[in-house]
Amino acid sequence: METIDRIPTSKIQRASKLISTGVKIGGNYLKYYGEKITSPETARDNLNNANAEDIYDGLRNLKGSALKLAQMLSMEKNFLPQAYVEKFSLSQFSVPPLSAPLVNKTFRRYFGKAPLDLFDTFNPNAINAASIGQVHQATKNGKMLAVKIQYPGVAESISSDLSLVKPIAVKMFNIQAKDSEKYFKEVETKLIEETNYILEIGQSSEVAHACAHIPHLRFPQYYPEYSCERVITMDWMNGRHLSEFCKSNRSQAIADKIGQALWDFYMFQVHTLRKVHADPHPGNFLVDAEDNLIAIDFGCMKEIPEDFYVPYFELVDKKKLNDKVIYHQKLRELEILLDKDTKEETAYFSDLFYEILSLLTQPFQNEIFDFSDEAFFGKLAALGERYANDKELKKMNVNRGSKHFIYINRTFFGLFSLLHDLKAKIVTSQPVI
Repeated sequence: METIDRIPTSKIQRASKLISTGVKIGGNYLKYYGEKITSPETARDNLNNANAEDIYDGLRNLKGSALKLAQMLSMEKNFLPQAYVEKFSLSQFSVPPLSAPLVNKTFRRYFGKAPLDLFDTFNPNAINAASIGQVHQATKNGKMLAVKIQYPGVAESISSDLSLVKPIAVKMFNIQAKDSEKYFKEVETKLIEETNYILEIGQSSEVAHACAHIPHLRFPQYYPEYSCERVITMDWMNGRHLSEFCKSNRSQAIADKIGQALWDFYMFQVHTLRKVHADPHPGNFLVDAEDNLIAIDFGCMKEIPEDFYVPYFELVDKKKLNDKVIYHQKLRELEILLDKDTKEETAYFSDLFYEILSLLTQPFQNEIFDFSDEAFFGKLAALGERYANDKELKKMNVNRGSKHFIYINRTFFGLFSLLHDLKAKIVTSQPVI
C-alpha cells in the first residue's frame, strides 16, 4: 500500500504543491482546445477526467482542509461532472495513509510514548485514511479499539490552506468578493473545531447519549484516557461503509429501515438538540450485520441559532411559503433579501428562492417520501445547473444568505444524497422522536 513519509506543512510547501497542480490543469486545457477540433464528442469528458485526477492527486498528499474541500465537493452530486464526484469521493475514506514510522513519531509527540506502551496490540498500518486523520486498529484488555490519529500540521495550516483554495471556491461557487469574508470565516471556524479532538469526544458522547433511544442506530463508546487533542480512541465498530452497503443491498425493506434511522437521527438533532452532525458523507456511517446504522464521526457539529432556525423551518410550511408578506419577511430574516435591494432585485431573488424552496421542501410535504425518485433529483440537478450558468446572477456583486446556510444546506444536501443512494422510502412527517 502507498504510504506517506511526510506531509508538507509550511505555507510555501503547500502553495508550491497547489501551483504545480495548477500548471497541470493549464496543460489539460491546452490539450482540450486541440481535441475540440479533432474529437469534439469526447473532449469535454477527457478534460473533466484529467482535471479531476490532477486536482485529487494534488490535494490528497496535502491532507487537511485542502483535501476536505474535495470531500465536501464529492457530496455535490447534482452540481459537478461525474468524473469529479467519483474521484473526490475517494477523499471520504481512501487516501494514502501515513507510514508506520511517521505514525510512531506522531504518537510519541502527543503521548510521550509509543502506541504499544498504551495498548496491548496496535496495527501500525492504517485501516482507513481520510482528509484530517487516519484510523488504526488496537486492542486493550481484550477489547477491539479504533484509534484515530490526526495528520501532523493539519490544525496549524487551516488558515493558510483556505487562503490558497479560496480562489477555487470563489470560481466554482460563484462567490462574490464583496461581503464574502463571513462565509470563509464560518468554514475556517468549523475546520478548526474538527481538528480539536477533545471537543469531538465531548460532542460524540453528548450526541450518542441523547440519540440512544432512536431505533436501529448505534454509536461507539469513547475512551478519554486513551485520547488527547490529536488522537481519539473509541470502540471498533464492525460494519461496511454506507456506500459499500448501497452497492450490494438488494432489499428494499432493509434500505427503508436504515434510511428511517438516518432520517430520524437528523430530525431529532435539528429539532430537539438544535445541533446537527454537519458532515453526512458515506465515510461517517457504517451498516452492521444486523442492519443497524452506525454513526462514527462527530468532528463537524453545527449549532443552529434560534434566529436562523425559526425562519428557515417556517418556510417548510407551504402556507407561509405562499404568503407573500410572510415569505418576504422570512427572506429578510435569513439575509436573502436586503434593505438596499431594488424592486428588480427583490423580485429576482424572491422568485429564485421560491423555486429552490418549493423543490427542497418536498420531502417534508408528504407523509412518505421516496428518495429513489429520479425525477426529484433530476430537477435538483437542472436547477443547480441553471443558476450556476445564470448571467444575471453572476452580474450581481453581492452574496446572499446567512452564514449558517453553509453547513445547514450542506447537511440537508448530504442527507438527501445518502437517502438517494439507499433508494429509501421513508416516513418524513412523523413527529420528532
